[in-house]
Amino acid sequence: MMKTPSQPRAPFLLAVTVIVSLFMIAPMLLSVMAGLVNNYSTGLKSGLTLRWLGEVWENYGGTVGWSLALAVACVVCTVLIGVPCAYTLARSRSRAAHIFEELLTLPVAVPGLATALALILAYGQLTAFRQSFAFILVGHIVFTLPFMVRTVSSAFQRDDLLALEEAARSLGANFRQRFMGILVPAVFPAIVAGSLMVFTLSVGEFNLTWMLHTPLTRTLPVGLADSYASMRIEIGSAYTLVFFAVILPVLWGLQYLANLMQKRHGT
Repeated sequence: MMKTPSQPRAPFLLAVTVIVSLFMIAPMLLSVMAGLVNNYSTGLKSGLTLRWLGEVWENYGGTVGWSLALAVACVVCTVLIGVPCAYTLARSRSRAAHIFEELLTLPVAVPGLATALALILAYGQLTAFRQSFAFILVGHIVFTLPFMVRTVSSAFQRDDLLALEEAARSLGANFRQRFMGILVPAVFPAIVAGSLMVFTLSVGEFNLTWMLHTPLTRTLPVGLADSYASMRIEIGSAYTLVFFAVILPVLWGLQYLANLMQKRHGT
């Protein structure tokens, strides 16, 4: 009589999952709690309060809208630039294209401070540009563009798309008709996935943004660092709670939209 393969020990896997989850979530929960108590040193005994949240919103509330606007603008720009770039790299077999693709990924490998310093040296003398959110947006685009290009380029390289494009060309469709009517809809799930990644990276980017920002162009992560460095720990922790309260619903909504788009347009 043959023995059936032994099944994994579910209780052990469950215990490992719970331990890892607690290890990752516990610090965030403690930080959130610190922003809701009157005095962190005495903990819950000091009582709960919303005072620190009010101070955070009064001092840093403006960073919320600008951070979300920057992330959305970054997504739009990377789509407009990255999708055509991804198609070109996917179809080109030249050595120059491969070199350009490697150069495109350099901002990911190079520390954000170094990238920011390079942007300041190149464009810092343009005072109006340097003191605007557009300067930070350029930095975010440089940092996130490789993620969009890599994601969409892989989708463009599918064999079935090559066949569809060749069939459309043989039927007389010009490049614009092939690109917008066939290729873009076919890789739309990849564009959505890349957009979600770009938005997430942009809204939480700190190193590059900290170097590029001015006192009038702070974002959520920069404000968070500033609150922890210059104010009480309760205010810094309350800022963390504000960050979670603003970002998590947006990310969940984008993830739901991404899943919905992939179900409707996925192949």
